[in-house]
Amino acid sequence: MLQQLNLDKTATYRIRVKGHLGGHWSDYLGGLSISPSEDEKCSVTTLSGEVLDQAALIGIINSLYSMGFPLLSVEYQSLT
Repeated sequence: MLQQLNLDKTATYRIRVKGHLGGHWSDYLGGLSISPSEDEKCSVTTLSGEVLDQAALIGIINSLYSMGFPLLSVEYQSLT
């Protein structure tokens, strides 16, 4: 059962983008952990961690867009 998710609650997310994003971008992206990996077809970077609220989540997504990283997925993990 999903916990009550609201726009103004801190929650844990996992975001996947196409491409290699270095760990030095963590502070710029809200302190999320950054884990690059390779699969057979392309480089994929997974960002995960707590996000203050959904406004902050949109800010992170917009930053990734501005940096030229195509979004593969955004997954809600849990409330914190």
